[in-house]
Amino acid sequence: MSSCRYGCHSTQSKGDTVSRQRQLGVVIRAARCARRMTQAQLGRACGYSASAISRVEAGVLRPTEQALLRIAQALDLPLDAIGLGRPATLAQDVTPDQEDAMLRRQLLVAGMAAAGASMLSSASAAAARPDASARIVGALYEPEPSEPTSLQQLKASLISARAQFTAARYRHLGDFLPGLLGSAQATREALSGRSREEAHGCVARAWVLATELALKAHSDVAWPAADRALAAAQASGDPVAHGEAARVLAITMRRSGRPAAAVDLLRRTADSLSQDRNDVSWAVAATLLMTSAYTAACGQRRGDALDLMSGAADAVGRVTSARFRPSTPLFTVDATSAQVDLYWIGVHTALGTPDEGVPYAARIAPGQLPTAERRARYGTDCARMWHHLGDHRKTFASLRFTEQVAPEEVRRPALRALTADLLYAPVTVAGVRELAARTGVS
Repeated sequence: MSSCRYGCHSTQSKGDTVSRQRQLGVVIRAARCARRMTQAQLGRACGYSASAISRVEAGVLRPTEQALLRIAQALDLPLDAIGLGRPATLAQDVTPDQEDAMLRRQLLVAGMAAAGASMLSSASAAAARPDASARIVGALYEPEPSEPTSLQQLKASLISARAQFTAARYRHLGDFLPGLLGSAQATREALSGRSREEAHGCVARAWVLATELALKAHSDVAWPAADRALAAAQASGDPVAHGEAARVLAITMRRSGRPAAAVDLLRRTADSLSQDRNDVSWAVAATLLMTSAYTAACGQRRGDALDLMSGAADAVGRVTSARFRPSTPLFTVDATSAQVDLYWIGVHTALGTPDEGVPYAARIAPGQLPTAERRARYGTDCARMWHHLGDHRKTFASLRFTEQVAPEEVRRPALRALTADLLYAPVTVAGVRELAARTGVS
C-alpha cells in the first residue's frame, strides 16, 4: 500500500475496505456540502490540495488517523462519524449490513450537524434550521417513514412542490420534499404494472426537484439526487421524465468539471426525444439543447455552443408554431423565445463575450418569463453579464431586481459572491452594504 504526500494511503481492491472508504468519503462530502465549503476550502483548512480532498471523498485515498482528525476538526464533525472513537463500528463481528446502516446514520447526523452549524439567519439564532442540502441527505439515506397514497394525490403533491420551486420558495420546498419523496417511493412500492410505471415517473420528478434545489445551493448532494432521478425515469419508460432527469444530471456533471460528457449526454437525449412527433417531447428536447449550449460555452467550445443555441431556437420555433403547442407545462423549465434569449445571455457571458449578450437582455421583458424562478434567473444572468463588463451599478441593479422578485435567490452562494465583489470593489455603489447585510455577506 503506497502513501501520498498528504498523509493518505492508496486503496486496495479488498471489498470491505473499499466499501468502508467510500462510505467515509460520502460522510466527508456530505458534511463539507452542508457547511457550503468547496474542496479547495476544506483542503486549505487541512493543508491539502483540492485534488487530494476529491480523492478522499471518492474513496480512492484513505486518510491516516492524523489526517482524519484534521478533517474532522475543519468540518466540526464528531469523531464517531468518521470511524474514530467508535472501534465497534469496525469490529469483525459487525456484519456489512449493520456497518452500512451505522454509517448511514452517522452520515445523516454529521450532515445535519454541519448544516446547523453553518446556517446564517438574519433574524435570530433561534430561527436557524438545517438547510435544504441536509434535508436531501436525510431523504437519501434516512427516508421518512411514509404511507402510500393514490397516484392522483401524489401528482397533486408534485404540482404543489413544483409551484414552490417556480415561486422560488426554496425553504418551503426543502421542508416539503422529504415527505414527498417518502410518499412517492412508498406509493411506487405498493403498485404494479402500468400504475407502478406512472409512480416511477412521479418519483423521478420528485428527485428532479431535489436535484434542482441542491444545485441552487451549489451542493454536491445534487449528484446522488440526480442519479436517483435518472434511475426512476428510466424505470418509468417516460421519455419526457427521462429528459428532465438527464438535464439535471448533466448540470451536476458540468459543475464537477465534466462539460464535454454533459454535452454528449444532453445531445443524445435531445436527439432521442426529437424522434417523437410529440409537442411536449420537442419542448423538452429544446430545453436540453439550451442547457447543452450553455454547458459547451462553460467548456469554451464556442462553435458547439452557438450551433446548439441555433438548434434550440429552431426547436422552440417548432414548439410554439400554430401546429405544435405543449398541452402541459414542462416540469421546471419552459421552451419559449424569451427563454432562448435568456440562455443567449448566459452563453455569451460564459464565452467571455458578455457585450454580445446585452442586446438579448434588452429585448427581454421580465414579465414575459412565466415564473419568479425564471425572472430571478434573468436578474442573475444580467448581474453576471454586467459584472463581466465591469459595470458595478448595473450589476447591483440586477441583484436588487433578483431580490425583489425572489428574495431567497440572492442568498445563493454564487450571488453572495457577486455581492461580496461589489462590497469590496474600488467603486462605491449606494445600497450594496445594505444588500450584503441582508444576505449575510457582511
